[in-house]
Amino acid sequence: MQSIFLLQFDWKELFLGTEEWSFLLEIALRTIIMFITIIIGLRVLGKRGVKQLSLFELVVIIGLGSAAGDPMFYREVGIVSSILVFVLIILMYTMVTYLIGKSKKFETLLEGRSICLIENGEFSINNFKKENLGSDEFFAELRLKGISQLGQIDQAIEEVSGEISVFYFEDEKVKYGLSIMPDSLKDAVKYIKEEGYYSCIFCGYTEEKHIGSAGNCPKCKKDKWVPASNRKRIT
Repeated sequence: MQSIFLLQFDWKELFLGTEEWSFLLEIALRTIIMFITIIIGLRVLGKRGVKQLSLFELVVIIGLGSAAGDPMFYREVGIVSSILVFVLIILMYTMVTYLIGKSKKFETLLEGRSICLIENGEFSINNFKKENLGSDEFFAELRLKGISQLGQIDQAIEEVSGEISVFYFEDEKVKYGLSIMPDSLKDAVKYIKEEGYYSCIFCGYTEEKHIGSAGNCPKCKKDKWVPASNRKRIT
């Protein structure tokens, strides 16, 4: 039974599909040509780091990648047609870049705008809701910048590139704020057993509280609080 299976098993089809061995040389030639085309295309587009790519530029790169990849190993996809796609994408990129330079409204429509996520040590709730950001993901980004609690932050702004720009309070102006250390939100309370500063776990609003019911947050109306931190940044 095993010998019959081996006889019926087509190793050539496994490695080459429906193509012939001679197509490997053609693949090598196609890959070299498209690799050079990619380099030329990116050289024309200019030098920008991946983290600096706007949404439009990311679409351009994906389009160029698809146009370059298919003719490398699909016989039915011609190199000339792929190079035509390259030329058209670069022309459209040049045209859109020109329009962006001429019209601020067009630039905002295409690339979006920077948005303030934290102001004066608290979340800008309405802005934060608009962004597709989870609190854990956002807190991790802040921790990578050496931040342990929101009271250290004057403003945090999400740039159009997706990067987070942070402007800090001076050490003497750091105030109590919501801790963003791992597991800092898991023991939220609705009743205060020990006097001190507490932060709303939803918006970061912070105030001094006394023993008794914690009440609702005057900013977001939520009712869960955690002890606030006044820890300063270590730079």
